[in-house]
Amino acid sequence: MAEVQVRKLTLFYGLMKALDGITLDFPDGQFFGLLGPSGSGKTTLLRAIAGFLRQKSGEIRIGGEAVENVPVEKRQIGMMFQNYALFPNMSVTKNVAFGLEVRKLPRPEIDRRVGEALELVRLGTFGGRRPHELSGGQRQRVALARAIVTRPRVLLLDEPLSALDKALRVDMQIELRRIQREVGITTIFVTHDQEEALTLSDRIGILAEGRLVQAGAPREIYRGPVNRFTASFLGESNFLDGTPEPAGLRLADGALAPWPNAAVSKSARTIAIRPEAITLSRAMPDAAAQQVAIAGTLEQIIFSGPTATCLVRVGENRFKVLVKNQELARLPSSGPVWLSWAAEEAIVLSD
Repeated sequence: MAEVQVRKLTLFYGLMKALDGITLDFPDGQFFGLLGPSGSGKTTLLRAIAGFLRQKSGEIRIGGEAVENVPVEKRQIGMMFQNYALFPNMSVTKNVAFGLEVRKLPRPEIDRRVGEALELVRLGTFGGRRPHELSGGQRQRVALARAIVTRPRVLLLDEPLSALDKALRVDMQIELRRIQREVGITTIFVTHDQEEALTLSDRIGILAEGRLVQAGAPREIYRGPVNRFTASFLGESNFLDGTPEPAGLRLADGALAPWPNAAVSKSARTIAIRPEAITLSRAMPDAAAQQVAIAGTLEQIIFSGPTATCLVRVGENRFKVLVKNQELARLPSSGPVWLSWAAEEAIVLSD
């Protein structure tokens, strides 16, 4: 296992700058999620770490060693692709053993390691099957066993769960996290799925247009996004613009949204409110010094199992409010409502 360090990494595809001065640490033994929209550079960064792409400038270190001139096969990296890339004519055992056979390990060592890897991914009795005889989740686990059986220092996963249906993806998230913790390997995981990143990762890095926007623990980024892009990309957010005053942000309808703490920059002009932080009610809530309440119009309720999303018109804005189903009985199906939230729930944005 090893820490991965990226310093001022810049990489071009022809004349297009795919990575623009990325500096990021991937701590030893942690599960690190790379998140961003399509074309943000997350897969490019993964492939650069693997050695498939050469950087224009900057440095990549694995376990403290600069790897710019180290070929792919000597970087001791395991990689798992979106399509799993299993050999269809080989059994599960042969697929998992392939990397060890290339390295010409003794047969008893190969057999022992393959057996351990298949037990780890709970496929110990599936060694004789071919890939077409397996479910999508089982093929995903075979690919994972093949990636870790060589005992790499770093494991790179490029959207490995994207081909699975939602229910199976949730199960495999649990399995992937379990296996990563058991092995203790430094893992870098590329995904476009925000919920997946929050569920799996010890730390997250958010990329946009080849640049690192923000990095940190999932809860830290969710509660403290640095700008509007991060607040809207990682989870849902409602945005309110206004005029800064010493006590808070003066909204267009005249309401004052108190600053969440005294350290807020008084030049800030935008706050974000997460949908789950808002309370909906028929009547205007009791006045409270550290609470904001604004009037709106409930336009639509979207049922989604244990929760529902209420779409509320507030001036020119449309708010999303997350409520539990049992709370719907006290709300109208449509019409005037009040939205309220505690001051500390407001997220002050720099842009």
